[in-house]
Amino acid sequence: MKIAVSGKGGVGKTTFASFLIRALADQGIKVLAIDADPDANLAQALGVTDLSGIVPISQMKALIEERTEAKVGSMGSFFKINPKVDDLPESLSVKVDGIKLMVLGGVKKGGGGCICPESTLLKNIVRHIVLARDEAVILDMEAGLEHLGRGTAMAVDRLVVVVEPGRRSIETAQQIRILADDIGLKKLSLVGNKIRSDKDKEFLLSHMPGFDFLGFIPFNPSIIEADLEGRPPFETTPDGLTLAREMILKLSSD
Repeated sequence: MKIAVSGKGGVGKTTFASFLIRALADQGIKVLAIDADPDANLAQALGVTDLSGIVPISQMKALIEERTEAKVGSMGSFFKINPKVDDLPESLSVKVDGIKLMVLGGVKKGGGGCICPESTLLKNIVRHIVLARDEAVILDMEAGLEHLGRGTAMAVDRLVVVVEPGRRSIETAQQIRILADDIGLKKLSLVGNKIRSDKDKEFLLSHMPGFDFLGFIPFNPSIIEADLEGRPPFETTPDGLTLAREMILKLSSD
């Protein structure tokens, strides 16, 4: 199972991804979690308290130059478009309660020189993970789906877009569907998050006709408390894990 999770910032995308990852791992399934959002928070959501040893791959200048044979930040240089990456999921992942986690990081735009070597390495890592790895893979993506190329996207089992009751969240989800369609990612589902009442649920259903909803997650202040305490959300909100298990069953049967 290879699942990409996306959505507007602040809707609870990373929280949902952590529920999904923990639910899979609790079933004894090998999980490789990929933080592909430049605003990387997945490590914290999985319970990592010491982040000092985690360096996003996009910031590993020496590695990027070694694998792509390009000078990072140089203009107009030649570089490998198919660098070796098959060893990186093992050497660059950290273990979190039986889960392997890789933090890709983002690529700076504007004033940063040539960004091609960094982007190329990250996209090749994602391609290898999706196409060649045999464990379950959960990718916590930014709304722009920047690390997914066409071939990679077509191999993803499902893109899950997290939405909350609100027009900006809905607009972002609609834009994500357009982007997904452009790269051939046809299997797209929504998860409604921060649902306070039936009215919130009906708002999403009525404003997003034609979308497949995997389920709805109630608003729970315990998730905020977990963040304040530096704890993973699934420790304080076991109902979220139960809902994630139900969604996994639905994804498996589709």
